[in-house]
Parts: sequence; structure tokens; C-alpha cells
Amino acid sequence: YSFSQSKSNCGSCPRPALKVLGPSSEELKQGKATVMCLANKGFPSDWSLSWKVDGSGSISWEESRSPVVQENDGLYSWSSTLRLPADHWMKVGSVTCEATQGSHTLVSEPLMRDQCPQS
Repeated sequence: YSFSQSKSNCGSCPRPALKVLGPSSEELKQGKATVMCLANKGFPSDWSLSWKVDGSGSISWEESRSPVVQENDGLYSWSSTLRLPADHWMKVGSVTCEATQGSHTLVSEPLMRDQCPQS
């Protein structure tokens, strides 16, 4: 790969692979839910991760982001964490992690709550 293209013309840049991990049943028993989105092997480093939460009623959550890590192959990995109370998690239908670059959402990965362990 030659990553010398200008960032504005990076249609061929590697897109990160997303993996979304739902909360564990242990954690739900403690009244909280953490969902992680892992993004691997994207380029350049200006991708951002965001969350879409689809559910019923008012669901509040907080997001935190890890710093970007450059791997040995020159590509970047990073993650974002979504935290919400377990009772709010029970109202969620699905969460989607989206990787955007500039104004474009190029990769998204949904997680359906009913595929996760129940408390």
C-alpha cells in the first residue's frame, strides 16, 4: 500500500473493520450496561466513531473514546464505549456503531439487543 494520497481524495483508503460487543449478563446484574465498538485497521487517523441508539422512550447514555493507536503496519485502531443504565438497555432495540470520515458514514455495524445475554 502507498498511503501518500492526500486525505481529501482517499476513496481507496482502508476502511476500519467494526466489531460491536454487548454487555455481559454479570454487568447487567450490577445495573449497568457497557457496549464497546472496536475499529481495526483504518487509515488515515481522522475517522470518528459515533453511536446510534434505537429504542423506546427516553434513553440516556454516555460515550467515551479511546485514543487512536497506530499498528505496526501503519494502519490505525481505536474504540468507543457506550455506557447506559441496565434498565435503559432493556428499552433498547439495537445500537449501531458508525465510523465516519469527514461527513461520510462509510462503515456501520449494528448490534441487536436480543442477541445479547439477558440479565
